[in-house]
Amino acid sequence: MVHIRDVWINWFEGEENGYNVCEFFEWRKDDRIELLDQVVIIKVTSKLFDYIENNLAELPEELLNDVYQQSFQRKNNQRIQLDYCFIATDGKKVLAVDTLGYQTPIRKSRLMPRQEEIVLELAMNEFVKNYYVEYIDLPREHHILSPDPRLMSGLIRKERQLKQLLFMVLDQLYSTNNVAAVRYWYTEWAPNNYESIQSMNFEEAWHGLFNELKDGWSTYHYHLCERMIKGQPFFEKLWELQHAESVK
Repeated sequence: MVHIRDVWINWFEGEENGYNVCEFFEWRKDDRIELLDQVVIIKVTSKLFDYIENNLAELPEELLNDVYQQSFQRKNNQRIQLDYCFIATDGKKVLAVDTLGYQTPIRKSRLMPRQEEIVLELAMNEFVKNYYVEYIDLPREHHILSPDPRLMSGLIRKERQLKQLLFMVLDQLYSTNNVAAVRYWYTEWAPNNYESIQSMNFEEAWHGLFNELKDGWSTYHYHLCERMIKGQPFFEKLWELQHAESVK
C-alpha cells in the first residue's frame, strides 16, 4: 500500500450522496480546509468505490483493518494519528474518507486536481483489493429527501442545495394533506393549467407539481422556493444560510 503526504481536505460530513461531496472548484472560502500530513491509498473496484461514495453503510472489516492508523493529520504543529482515514480510488475517481473511529464513511472529501493526479499515478501499479461487502449489489433507494443523482446532474453547489431545500418544503407540504394549499402552489408554478389543477385531488396535484419540479433548476424553481418558504422560520433560516455562504 502506498501513501501520499500533505493533502488538503474539505470534509463533508454525513453525506450519503456523492453529489453533495463538492468538487474542488466548488469549495468556498468559509469551508473548513484541513491538512492531512500522510494518507494511505487503497485501490478498490469501481463497485466498491461507488458504494463508499454514495452510502453511509458499514465498510468492509478487512478494509478497516488494512488502513488502521496509517494516516495522520497535521494540526497546530502536531501530528495526530487517525484510526480509519484513507483515500480510495478505482483508478479513475478519487475520494478521501474518515470514519471518525466508526465503521461507516462519516466524512468524505474530494481532492485538489493536482493531488488527485498524484493519487492516480501512485495507484497505477497497485493491485485492486477485492473487499467483500454483503449488500453491495442492492440498489440504493432514493426519495424526496435523498434525491436520485440524476435529478442533481449538471447543477452547481448552490443550485443543488436550494433544490434540496425546495424538496424539503414539498415534503412538508405533502405532510399537511391540504388540498387547497397544494392546488395553490401548483397553480403558482403552472398558472395556465388553473382549471385542470382545481379539479385535482390532493395526490394528483402534489405528484403533478413534484413531477414538473423534479428535473433541472431554473429561475422559476428559485422564485417558487423563495415564495414557499415565507413564514416558515426553519426553511427561511436555511435559505438565508445558503445565500450568506454563497456570497462569501
